[in-house]
Amino acid sequence: MRGIISYGTYLPHRRLDRSTIAAVAGTGGGKGSRTVASYDEDTTTLGVEAARRTLRATDARPGALWFSTVTPAYVDKTNATAVHAALRLPADVIAADFGGAVRSGVAALRSALAGGPPALVVTADVRTGLPGSADEAAGGDAAAALLVGDDADGPVIAEVLGAGTATDEFLDRWRTPGDDRSKQWEEKFGETRYVPLAQQAFAAALAAAGLEADQVDRLVVAGTHGRANKAAAKKVGVAADKVVDDLAGTVGNPGAAQPALLLASALDTAAPGQVVVLLTLADGADAVVLRTTEAIAAFQTAATVAEQVAGGAPLPYGKFLAWRGFLTPEPPRRPEPARPSASAAGRSEDWKFGFVGSRDRTTGAIHLPPARVSMEGGAVDDMEPVPMADVPGTVVTYTIDKLVYSPSPPVVFAIVDFDGGGRAPVELTDVDPTAVRIGDRVEMTFRRLFTADGIHNYFWKARPLGDAATTAEPTDPGTEA
Repeated sequence: MRGIISYGTYLPHRRLDRSTIAAVAGTGGGKGSRTVASYDEDTTTLGVEAARRTLRATDARPGALWFSTVTPAYVDKTNATAVHAALRLPADVIAADFGGAVRSGVAALRSALAGGPPALVVTADVRTGLPGSADEAAGGDAAAALLVGDDADGPVIAEVLGAGTATDEFLDRWRTPGDDRSKQWEEKFGETRYVPLAQQAFAAALAAAGLEADQVDRLVVAGTHGRANKAAAKKVGVAADKVVDDLAGTVGNPGAAQPALLLASALDTAAPGQVVVLLTLADGADAVVLRTTEAIAAFQTAATVAEQVAGGAPLPYGKFLAWRGFLTPEPPRRPEPARPSASAAGRSEDWKFGFVGSRDRTTGAIHLPPARVSMEGGAVDDMEPVPMADVPGTVVTYTIDKLVYSPSPPVVFAIVDFDGGGRAPVELTDVDPTAVRIGDRVEMTFRRLFTADGIHNYFWKARPLGDAATTAEPTDPGTEA
């Protein structure tokens, strides 16, 4: 039996209220909100967070990592290798990109379901458009990851029963390399092409599974053509009350990440024995039929999609434009950082990408960053690696720096004491600087510090654990630079 062993999703902390767009842009906007990746997030960091949550929920480990996005942090260079490094996967686990088109996400999933070693399918996207455009308001930023394998690899929570596909070449949505926005042909044309393809793929998948449309318990329809998605959902013969919410009003459309995100949302509340069909419309149509197993009753994800939708914090539209590069505010009057060193990063890969410190074997003292000489006893080269990325900590002091270079000042630096030992200075993210307090609980998150000469400097920051930053009682306000 092959299918999904585990899954995890990640919605960024920030939310853009669509009703605030028109007042600035003069047009656009609408109802509801959309998720927004922070200035220090990109598709790689989003993917890391979803993948971490996926692996935390299972003891199974992947033999391959497939990463899909339409907005990669790099071209030429493989983005999946940074995800691989952050997850501290073994060197014999292949990591490769499925990129360039929205269909790549479901293609990676179907490739994993076809067989082979257990595969971690990671999908992420950052969607945008010109200020005031429909794409800007309708888009969303998110990531979702699925660990696919056989029951010999781990308990399968949703087994694959069949799949179907229909491919056609027509111009619906496109973006030339280097362009920062997508373009779309007239919506009615796309609808007339997508709906028959969706019906064809859906029928083929049900036939392969030996099922009828009235046996489908949950239908997930994904794709960047909202009008075609709604029309297809009505045409395939599944009752309207079985169609899973597409989260358009709260998350937006996260492109290549949408199929896995909506599938995860369906699995969050699925009971054993339910038939779930994922129907994706992108340059054709793909349908995958899954049936949940008894194992799903015991499965626990780090945070359900609904729980993440209910969280988050508002983001002003002006800040959104600045983060997206459509508005250039004056930066702090400090030199921008030099480009990161490839050789230095290579020498400290476990620390930089995996947040791995060292522990003195004699005294147990934890060193962050890793050290050769122990701070307790002075032992030399008697260390063992200690992974710290999943260890929470407590803010013992902090400072708000308005002068240091940052793509989005001010910067909040904190000294964090980690549970079980270890202390390190780290930058805080996803925080309101005025709400930070000594004693706040934090967890580590993989982020992009800055980009120089086209090189992304990835490292780890700390973010509030739960609602610590907003619910903690005011104490010593720290110091401000």
